[in-house]
Amino acid sequence: MKVSLLPVCLLALIPMSLTSCAKHDEEHHEEAHKVTATTPVSQDVTITQQYVCQIHSQRHIDLRVLERGYLQKIDVKEGQTVKAGDELFAVMPNIYQAKLDAENAEAKLAELELQNTRQLAEKGGVSQREVLLFEAKALKAKSNAKLAAAEMAFTKIVAPFDGIIDRLHHQQGSLVEEGEMLTTLSDNSLMWVYFNMPEAGYLDYKNNLEKHKDDLKIELVLADHAKFNQKGKIGAIEADFNNTMGTIAFRADFPNPDSLLRHGQTGTILLKRTLKDALVIPQRSTFETLAKRYVYVLDNDSVAHQREITYSNELDDLFVITDGLTANDKIVLEGVRQIRDGDKVEYEEQKPHEVMAQLKYKAE
Repeated sequence: MKVSLLPVCLLALIPMSLTSCAKHDEEHHEEAHKVTATTPVSQDVTITQQYVCQIHSQRHIDLRVLERGYLQKIDVKEGQTVKAGDELFAVMPNIYQAKLDAENAEAKLAELELQNTRQLAEKGGVSQREVLLFEAKALKAKSNAKLAAAEMAFTKIVAPFDGIIDRLHHQQGSLVEEGEMLTTLSDNSLMWVYFNMPEAGYLDYKNNLEKHKDDLKIELVLADHAKFNQKGKIGAIEADFNNTMGTIAFRADFPNPDSLLRHGQTGTILLKRTLKDALVIPQRSTFETLAKRYVYVLDNDSVAHQREITYSNELDDLFVITDGLTANDKIVLEGVRQIRDGDKVEYEEQKPHEVMAQLKYKAE
């Protein structure tokens, strides 16, 4: 039987090649384990929640015609500011004025007849029954006069409160029907801003934010991305949830001294609250596995250990930690994807304040 033997020179080269590859792998493995580490930091952070909103006047009403007739007078212009009690429109008042004059005359006549009847009754000329009949007649005449005065008042439409006149829907001389809208009146001194909050946010508000209303800041961002110069406060919460959307409507109240806000505008509500001495870490120091969030914590021997964390809030670059870490733990910041649980690493430590200075988020 023939045995094929490799040349001695080739056999001598095999161990050297294997040794060289192993050394190269070891160097590569050691190089991959060089990471940057830091520690969590405790600081005040501002949590901001954003909601799309709709802006409404606190009082926004339709001004409608109460009686059919011709629009005889228009005493306002579109966009004009009016005071409570100002006369705005008059709808053919002449006819109702004539009716009022006639009813007042009837009431006066009935009152004179009643007085004469009472005088006759005192002298025995008529019975007390006649007096009662004339009293009833006088009361009816007075009631008719009051009704005519009310109808006369319907022809004049006055401002029920201070506000701004909207677009005029009819011109002077137009025939308008009962109930037809003439314009709208808006009281913009205080604006009601409505936004929808999901159920989880509502529960958080009731359990936490409502107890610390003084720490809650409510801001309004307008369509041009500028912040409104007044602060708001929660004015009301609706009674029912919208089961289709899973939300509930909140109302924030904003003073509007410069009349910048108008009924029908849109914007964004910002709910801000400050967490005192919150423990935060950069988001990039974490990784996710099976819907759980982890970090690598380095022990005294520079060995990386995978540890699960929980967080309450997510900011632009930070997680607010509620469980899993302390301010004394050393965590891997850069190189998280290069190591595994139990690896011994070489690391360069970076101070927490230097790390925070490089992040987009800034505590307010």
